[in-house]
Amino acid sequence: MSLVLVIASRDDWPTDRVVKVLADRGVPVFRMDTSEFPKDLTLAGRIDARRGWAGALASPHRVIDLADVTAVYYRAPRAWDFPRGMSDAERRFAAAQARAGLGGVLSALDCRWVSHPASMSRAEYKPIQLAAARESGLTIPPTLITNHTDAVREFASDIDGPLICKPVASPVFIENDELKVVYTRRLTVRDLDDLRGVDTTAHLFQAWIDKAHEVRLTVAGDRLLAAEIHAGSGKAHVDWRSDYRSLTYRATETPPDIEAAVRRLMARLRLRFGALDFIVSPSGEWTFLEVNPCGQWDWIQHATGLPIAQAIADELQGVPA
Repeated sequence: MSLVLVIASRDDWPTDRVVKVLADRGVPVFRMDTSEFPKDLTLAGRIDARRGWAGALASPHRVIDLADVTAVYYRAPRAWDFPRGMSDAERRFAAAQARAGLGGVLSALDCRWVSHPASMSRAEYKPIQLAAARESGLTIPPTLITNHTDAVREFASDIDGPLICKPVASPVFIENDELKVVYTRRLTVRDLDDLRGVDTTAHLFQAWIDKAHEVRLTVAGDRLLAAEIHAGSGKAHVDWRSDYRSLTYRATETPPDIEAAVRRLMARLRLRFGALDFIVSPSGEWTFLEVNPCGQWDWIQHATGLPIAQAIADELQGVPA
């Protein structure tokens, strides 16, 4: 039996799209969220000298044999949900055991992954991404990561042009039960004269790259699906995430040299899915910004008609590009 295991939050609608494509094709799917363990999800995995990991993974409605899993779609599951009454110390201990036990057994499955959590975790580091992109032949912006104000001023002097500042890690945080986003910011002369706060943590600074537009390149297995993103406001021109309403989109082609370099990058990072962001200059040159191993793609598919869900399903099934 061939079966696709889907590990994702139950309310993740892009995952719903992929599951529907697989279901329409008649592919058996077992969907789970790590928050369901241990209350609504049980594991009994076994391994011995004769064969690899097998045994039962069970929800209240279904039981599967781990040996039947031929592919795993891994996409942002939620945190463990343990019974009430446990102390903080007990919860931390239980979480560590669940991660090593359930997470360890699933991670050990020898099958097709989109993508393996170990690869995704490593690839989330922007310094690793930038080094891998450079080694793969992609153009990257001159970049500084620092908590030292003098280093910022020296970098600005070397660049001799505008700089931007953006988070090194996820730009999203919660304060007073409110979701907040730290957007990319183009620095002014006044900003460089007053760098208070730089010494509080790591900051990422880059040279500003003149842009005609940006490209979101979604990679699913061997398929590259590119969409131009055109900013309709000054805010969006600096960071398109800051003003979605002003954006327009158009499906586009990836230049052959960029396509070849992206394939090398994905191989270096051991990713089978990624949402890559590029700046395209007025002269048509592509500059790599970052790759999100778990990037959003549903709105791009809706705006452009690019068959991203189908491409992910193809990769899970091993359908050649």
